[in-house]
Parts: sequence; C-alpha cells; structure tokens
Amino acid sequence: MSSNSLRLSATLQEGAESLCDTFGHHAMLAIKKARKLIENNPNDAAAKIIAALVLALESESSLSVAQLYSLDDKRFELALEILNEWRLDRHYASKLLLLDSSTVAQALVDEAPNSSVS
Repeated sequence: MSSNSLRLSATLQEGAESLCDTFGHHAMLAIKKARKLIENNPNDAAAKIIAALVLALESESSLSVAQLYSLDDKRFELALEILNEWRLDRHYASKLLLLDSSTVAQALVDEAPNSSVS
C-alpha cells in the first residue's frame, strides 16, 4: 500500500471519527427506543404506527399525519425524534460521501507527477 493510500485511509478514519463525535452521543437514541417498542409489543397500536413511520421513511413513501396524531404525547414525541434522527443520518451519510470524494481527489492530486508549466 502506498504512503498516499495509507494517508487516505487515515484521513477517512479521522473524518468518520469526527462525524461520530459530532452526532454519536445523541444519534440513534430514538431509533433504539422505537426498536425496543416494536420488538417488545409488536401488536400495540403505537408500535404499529411507529413501525409504519420507519418503513415509510426507509422507502420514501407516504404515511398519514392522522396516524401520527393518534399517538399519545410520549409516542408522538418519539415519532418526531425519529424524523429528526433520520434527517441527521442522511446528512451524516452525505458528509461521509463528500469527505470520501474530497480525500480521493486530494490523493489523486498528490500522486500526480509534478509538472511545471514553462
């Protein structure tokens, strides 16, 4: 493995760790709560609605707002937290792709032979 490849790998690792530090302490808390709710009581009306929300987010399909409004306050707040975390996760993934592309581009520049224009 070339020194530039090692540098690229180290830079990607540092970037991933930095983003995890930014979002890590809070990220996925609501998603974990939702998973526990659904696994512990899959026939519960609130669990069904939360599961439908997750499936709608993943498939980018529709979900009735009336279903969300039928949730009690605690579960409605959970639904809002899931929406927020899902949105943050999309930004997190986009940032990782941007970091990857930027690092690869920089590595290509660094590996190119030094040519001076006369």
